[in-house]
Amino acid sequence: MDPKLYSVLHVASGFLLTALTFRAFAAPDPETRRSMLKWTGILSLLMLVGGFGLVAKLNYEWEWWIFVKIACWFLLTGLTGMAYRMPQRTGLLSWVAAALVITAIVMVYMVNPRGVTLG
Repeated sequence: MDPKLYSVLHVASGFLLTALTFRAFAAPDPETRRSMLKWTGILSLLMLVGGFGLVAKLNYEWEWWIFVKIACWFLLTGLTGMAYRMPQRTGLLSWVAAALVITAIVMVYMVNPRGVTLG
């Protein structure tokens, strides 16, 4: 598969995962819990496939910034469920989510020694 397709898959699913996570923070209604967790799980899997596809296709070494991005992905994925378990803490959780997203973006655009070239 073309690295550009992996990139689109990774970025689009990351954007939608972030949007649905913040939507869960805005209204953690127990009736929407099941569908939100289902969709964030699917998007998280797509983001993982796109990210590892890029690592493989662009022949990246396993550098520390990739592990930081994986940790950000893992934590962001778990925050949606936490929004439903701790609705009184959604303000704090949204700040954590924002910090994770900013950290992941910084890892790609500022720390990655190869930049974000695709090919």
